[in-house]
Amino acid sequence: MNKHLTDENLRIAVDIGGTFTDGVATLAPEGRIWVSKSPTTPDDPGRAVSEVILDLLSHASEALGIETLPVREVVHGTTLITNTLIERKGSHTALVTTEGMRDMLDIGREWRYDIYDLEIQLPRPLVPSDARLEIGGRLDARGAVLEELTEESLDAMVAGIKALGAESVAISLLHSYVNPEHEQRARAHIEKKLPGTAVSISSDLAREINEYERTSTAVANAYVQPIVAAYLEQLDARLSDIRDNVPLRVMVSSGGFSSAESGARSPILLLESGPAAGVLSALNTARQHGVDQVLAFDMGGTTAKACVSAGGTPPVAHSFECARVERFKRGSGLPILIPSIELIEIGAGGGSIAHRNRLGLLNIGPESSGSVPGPACYGKGGADPTVTDADLLLGYLNADRFLGGTMKLDKDAATGATDRLADDLGVTTIETAWGICNIVNENMASAARIHIAENGFDPRDFTMVATGGAGPVHAVDVARKLRIPRVLVPIAAGAGSCLGMLAAPARIDRSWSKPQLVADVDWSEVADQLGALQDDARQELEAAGASEVTWTIGAEMRYVGQGAELPVVIPFHEVGPSTGDALIAEFEKQYKLLYGRLVPDASPQIITWRLVGQEPSQAHHFEWGDDRTEGKVTPDERREIYLPLRGDFESVGVYDRYSLPPGTVLNGPLILEERESTIVVGVEADVTILPDLTVSIAIKEFE
Repeated sequence: MNKHLTDENLRIAVDIGGTFTDGVATLAPEGRIWVSKSPTTPDDPGRAVSEVILDLLSHASEALGIETLPVREVVHGTTLITNTLIERKGSHTALVTTEGMRDMLDIGREWRYDIYDLEIQLPRPLVPSDARLEIGGRLDARGAVLEELTEESLDAMVAGIKALGAESVAISLLHSYVNPEHEQRARAHIEKKLPGTAVSISSDLAREINEYERTSTAVANAYVQPIVAAYLEQLDARLSDIRDNVPLRVMVSSGGFSSAESGARSPILLLESGPAAGVLSALNTARQHGVDQVLAFDMGGTTAKACVSAGGTPPVAHSFECARVERFKRGSGLPILIPSIELIEIGAGGGSIAHRNRLGLLNIGPESSGSVPGPACYGKGGADPTVTDADLLLGYLNADRFLGGTMKLDKDAATGATDRLADDLGVTTIETAWGICNIVNENMASAARIHIAENGFDPRDFTMVATGGAGPVHAVDVARKLRIPRVLVPIAAGAGSCLGMLAAPARIDRSWSKPQLVADVDWSEVADQLGALQDDARQELEAAGASEVTWTIGAEMRYVGQGAELPVVIPFHEVGPSTGDALIAEFEKQYKLLYGRLVPDASPQIITWRLVGQEPSQAHHFEWGDDRTEGKVTPDERREIYLPLRGDFESVGVYDRYSLPPGTVLNGPLILEERESTIVVGVEADVTILPDLTVSIAIKEFE
């Protein structure tokens, strides 16, 4: 082996989860990978990231026989933004808004997410009323100036911010999505008078209609910006200590990645970065095996999420909720106007805590044990039973080989924690453990079933792709409950989000709201606006290392007088009247597909324009960087596991997943173990090792 690499170098992806920090290094362009997993360090998240990167470099160097490997880039996803918003541990933030609008965050949309809850709790604004400032100046709905923004008003604003001692400021003024001039002037004044104060303006983050949602987005960004900017700066410094001149990229919620500088300015775009990457990993696996209709199922230590995809591309929504008061109730969170892969949270994670609810019934979550103290079986002081504890007691996990044997699980501690809950419920310990597992699986299947039906599909036509540390443990039972006939588990599924980051393209989304009939559009104005957005996006794409970029034009459209828009996308071309014809044709196609008919004599209306630039998507092939396949098709051991259809424990074969060569066909029930996860097949199934070492599980019940 040569001591220097020329055409090949490493790309590294690291994802911080609620329980574990995962990392994958791939040798480009070959696709050989090395994987690392370490407990997340909540007190200093960057420490676990550094440890994982060093571990990856060590493994790759040893396998390749090269002392110092060149690293092309590091792509990073994190739950830091989500956790900061949920835990309300962000920066001291002030809101600047138009006179008369300071109560906008309290008023919201004036509707209740649960009309029968007499003690309903609404999401608490991130900025309290006494930290909101009003300034003069006013625009009308077309962006024309009704009242000038004076220097006196700007000086009073600065004095108010200074008196509050705010570290960060959100600026959201009426109708600034049409004309951002007043917001830009206010930002410039703060930066001049109060240097070092972080400023977020709504017209940069979400240049869209909907005052409440736009303000909520600007406030959320300002709330986390100083923390995320400092974190990324510190992480970049740590990366420089490991390797010189390695660009740091950040995964964004829309399914692409951007530069760290962009992430520091607009951290709210990173909100769902990890789960979005998990979807890309699932779709990359599906693409390689010719699967078109996919349920991406990602279950980690804290949550389980799913995405329905038909056609090979992930669905992207342009609004999102975070920090919900009621975890599974839409409308109970803070609205955020960002492009995000359309995910639903369908259940608990491995660290979610089981308890008896007010009705005396077994319930799981939403509270999680996290990485500290973690499940009781981690032996770090956790006293409550979790999903992971139940999986251990049911025989699904190997106490001596968790994380490849680097982390031992304490079965006695799991038994003790579950015993206490069992006594409270008046049932046996094993009944409690299976109850935990079954309720989690049933809840996930129920939520996924509704989501698939809402999108107009039949789950029996889908293939599930399972990722996440706990995903392969629960995937087959969830698929069986959904009547999904086949489950795919890619290599390194426990670090699936990292594989998704390595398969992700550079991507930038931009938007601009100007409600008007298609017949009334000034196409020269639209061309100018989209051209300006494209120039701005192109600079960010270049900073993210993109070379070849594909552009698309999108629009949120409806018939005039309707209250809901339909997203429409067409290829980018020279903007003119023909653009309107293309948009109307696509709108009518999508409208008829969704509603079954068109509205005669109704005029189509554009509410918001969208522009997306991204690198072309392609299938990425990954294989292990070291030779793991031994050609061994006999089980390492036999273990008693709980089989739900038989209602009892039975002995099944336990195989080392990567000792099985491609083409191996086994019959379930069985268990396949790997370092980052465990595949549990608790029913009769044909289990096949595909050429790329993906595991295909065909459930015989549905043949």
